[in-house]
Amino acid sequence: MVRWLGILIRTFRPAVRTSRELALENLALRQQLAVWKARQPGPRLTEMDRIFWIVVSRLWKNWRSSLQVVRLETVVRWHRRGFRLYWAWKSRRRWGRPAIGRDLRDLIRQMSRANPLWGAPRIHGELLKLGLTVSQATVSKYMIRPRRPPSQAWRTFLKNHAPDLIALDFFTIPTATFRVLSVLVVLTHSRRRLVHFNVTEHPTAEWTARQLLEACALEEGPRYLIRDRDQVYGERFSHQARTLDIQEAVTAPRSPWQNAYAERVIGSIRRECLDHVVVIGERHLREILSKYVDYYNGTRTHLSLSKDAPKPRTLQLPSQGRVVRVPRVGGLHYEYRRRAA
Repeated sequence: MVRWLGILIRTFRPAVRTSRELALENLALRQQLAVWKARQPGPRLTEMDRIFWIVVSRLWKNWRSSLQVVRLETVVRWHRRGFRLYWAWKSRRRWGRPAIGRDLRDLIRQMSRANPLWGAPRIHGELLKLGLTVSQATVSKYMIRPRRPPSQAWRTFLKNHAPDLIALDFFTIPTATFRVLSVLVVLTHSRRRLVHFNVTEHPTAEWTARQLLEACALEEGPRYLIRDRDQVYGERFSHQARTLDIQEAVTAPRSPWQNAYAERVIGSIRRECLDHVVVIGERHLREILSKYVDYYNGTRTHLSLSKDAPKPRTLQLPSQGRVVRVPRVGGLHYEYRRRAA
C-alpha cells in the first residue's frame, strides 16, 4: 500500500505546482505573447525584454519550461554578459594613488621638453631637489617623449660654440660728395661685441686680410669665421684665415639670415646712427663709427644679453646718488648714470 502511494505521488507531482510558480509561468507566457503581438511578422527583443528574462531566470528555477520565443542559449548568453557588466561595475577603480596637480604635470612636461636628453630618473631627481614628492613612475607617465631621437636645439648648439665664432660683413655708405665708402665690421657671437671696424673706398682682398689680422689680434683665437660669398675676400683672405688657424664658414648664396648677427648689427648702425647724419668723408665716418662702437659695446642694452651691454655694466643703486644723463654719439643717444651730489 505504501509503495503504491509513493508511485502515485511521483506521478502527479509535476501537475501540482505552487501558486508562485504558476504566477511566474503566467508572467513569462504573457511577456512572450506581448512580443509576438507587438512585433509581427518577426519578433525582435529589446533590452528590456532581455533584462526581463535575466531577472526571471534568477527568480524561477524552471523558467526554461516556458520558453517559446527565445532559445535557451540566447538567455544564457545574456545572463553571462550581464554578469560581466555587473562585475565590471563592481570592480571599478574607486581607490588608488591620488592624481597629481596640474602645475606638477605641466612642470614635468616642461622639463622633458626643455631637456630632450633627460629620462624619467633625471627629471625625478630634479623634482626631489625642488621639494616635490612624486614617484618616478608618475614622472615617466606624464613626461613628453620626442618622436625623433633626442638632440640639442640649434640655440644650444650655437650658444656652446659662440665663444669660438666671429662674423664679419661689409656695408656701404654714400658721402656728401656722392662717393661710396665701404665699412667692414667684425663682431663676436658670444657677447655681440664689435671688436673691429674700418672704412675704405676701394676694398681689396689684401686690405680685408689685414683687417682680419688686426681683429684677431685683439681676440683669443676664434676658431670659426662666418662670411658671405663676396668676391672681395678672395684667396688672399682665405690664406690669412688658414694662417690664423681659423676655419671659414661661407653662407649660401643670397642667404643673409645665415649671418644674422652681422646683419643685425649693421641694421642697428644704420637705424641708430648713420641714418641721422651726412657723412663728409672717410675720416668723418671713422669718427662717427668710433663713437657709436663705444656706445654699442659699453652702454647699449641688448635683449639677447638679458638687457645688458656687450661689456657688462655694473648695477648702480639709488644710494649712489641722483640720475644724470651723459650724451653719447653726438647727442643721438644718452647714457644714464648715478652721480653723487
